[in-house]
Amino acid sequence: MADYKDPENTILMELTGGTVVIELMPDVAPAHCERMKELARAGKYDNVAFHRVIDGFMAQTGDVQFCNMESDYNPGRAGTGGSDLPDLPAEFGRIPHARGSLGAARSANPNSANSQFFINFKDNDFLNGQYTVYGQVASGMEHVDAIAKGEPPMNPDRMISVKVAADV
Repeated sequence: MADYKDPENTILMELTGGTVVIELMPDVAPAHCERMKELARAGKYDNVAFHRVIDGFMAQTGDVQFCNMESDYNPGRAGTGGSDLPDLPAEFGRIPHARGSLGAARSANPNSANSQFFINFKDNDFLNGQYTVYGQVASGMEHVDAIAKGEPPMNPDRMISVKVAADV
């Protein structure tokens, strides 16, 4: 096992190009971090598509309801689902939406985040204070940059597997 600063709060996301290592921020957004670990440990993120990828902005995934292999990926419903767990309250902090930061996707209701998240391709300061930031890519950002673009992409890339480093 690699030497991670905090294996219990480190996510290993396997993409086609390689592994993306994400350091969670439980001191900033404890409920969002717990949710990601819970879904990862249950295998819910495995084979889930990146359903909204905007070049120069962000890559969104995590719709475990409509974007996994078993759901017969439906571009019309992509991004409208979540998990069978309750929505999370907003945990807005002072961490900026910088390149490589992990943000909680939600509807217009600030307290509607559930399983979906996005990774910022660049600094997106206009999102600060509006979406919960709860992680940061520590390595493998080049694999995120290579994700197929589109809303939704014609042939979406998928998270092959998502695991908590402490469990590997």
